[in-house]
Amino acid sequence: MAAEIRKFTLVHWLICLVASIGFAFDIYVILVLPLIVGPALSELGGLKPGTPEYLDWVGWLFFVPAFAGGIFGMVGGYLTDFFGRRKILVWSILIYGFSALASGYATSLEQLLFFRCTTFIGVCVEFVAAVAWLAELFPEEKQREKVLGYTQAFSSIGGLMVTAAYAIALAYANSFPAIHGGHAVWRYTLISGLLPAIPLMIIRPFLPESPAWAEKKAAGTLKRPNFLALFRPQFSRTTWVTMIMYAASYGAAFGAIQQIPRIVPGLSELAGMAPQAVQSVVKDVQYWQEWGGLVGRVALAMLAVAIVSRRQLIRIFQIPGLFILPWVFFVASGTNVLTLKWGIAVVGFLTVAQFSFWGNYLPRVYPTYLRGTGESFAANIGGRMLGTSAALLTTQLAKTAPGAGPAAKLAYAAALVGTGAYVIGFVASFFLPEPPKDLPE
Repeated sequence: MAAEIRKFTLVHWLICLVASIGFAFDIYVILVLPLIVGPALSELGGLKPGTPEYLDWVGWLFFVPAFAGGIFGMVGGYLTDFFGRRKILVWSILIYGFSALASGYATSLEQLLFFRCTTFIGVCVEFVAAVAWLAELFPEEKQREKVLGYTQAFSSIGGLMVTAAYAIALAYANSFPAIHGGHAVWRYTLISGLLPAIPLMIIRPFLPESPAWAEKKAAGTLKRPNFLALFRPQFSRTTWVTMIMYAASYGAAFGAIQQIPRIVPGLSELAGMAPQAVQSVVKDVQYWQEWGGLVGRVALAMLAVAIVSRRQLIRIFQIPGLFILPWVFFVASGTNVLTLKWGIAVVGFLTVAQFSFWGNYLPRVYPTYLRGTGESFAANIGGRMLGTSAALLTTQLAKTAPGAGPAAKLAYAAALVGTGAYVIGFVASFFLPEPPKDLPE
């Protein structure tokens, strides 16, 4: 029986608002690192761009927190199915808020790495619980697609927020309270991640549990989640294909897009500019990328309702990306700022939209008792653990890649890794199962 469209109440609007802020966190915590990694490595480790030690630490700071987040996020998906969506959402945001604050006070690279790990853990658990929560609150197909699509679009608002926070820190760092005797921009930018967490900490404990989960729990009909169930015949193809494709989406983002802030300073027109002026240009390019990603998420939300086939939907973004991403990193990265801005905006549009695709797709292919577990396997094992390893691969390839300087070498490596990720995702899309219209019970 088809689910009925639910009339939006004040509580439903509040739920969508809180979920939107939570999704914004997912990107906020990811995109803060490309902006601050260089200054942080310089202050805490005395490392210089382009040196092997610098590239190693960049790779570890990108990959290790995401790997840790993937492991604990997988556990969090299981706990989401076991204890309920709302309870896990509350605890995950507490972990995130504390870690965002603590990371700004790190006194060593090891401390920074640790608190980046705990920050990612909070975010990875939060995303899976929030997607399952929203999908079950709005079971009617078109309403669910719209709610998931447009709330996830706020993830890119998170990218704009972190870029704005970085710009504010650049402008007013000397007016903020000193941290460890200094006014480092990167510290204030990390700490700013605590601010959006505050309303979530206050509101989320009072919001309702998922009715689908709560009803089954109360009736005693809720099955225990089981990781091995993901590999039963009826789920195994979905589990493996979504893991691979999720990894490819993240691989393009981490292996290529997130390297842009360290590629921009190598543009010839920036030669001789003051470091702060260069960072201002980096911030501007980041804005273009985030606006591209935001438009991509909105486009996905609109197309998800109009296009029935999920394979056709994701290929709308994959096929152009197969050609545009390599052009941006092989060619545009060595031209000028304006060309790079437009290029990275388009790549952001095509790549970031795929993240919203998974938030719409995954709740439709697993039943209630396995929804959080299934989502977390694709998102955390595929995206957070395998996909983010592309950043480590890019930084290692950059050591031996051709190019006139560190930025050119990095751009070449990013082009190879990002294009490879797109190819893998496109090939895997031919095996992607089409989901049922209604949520599986």
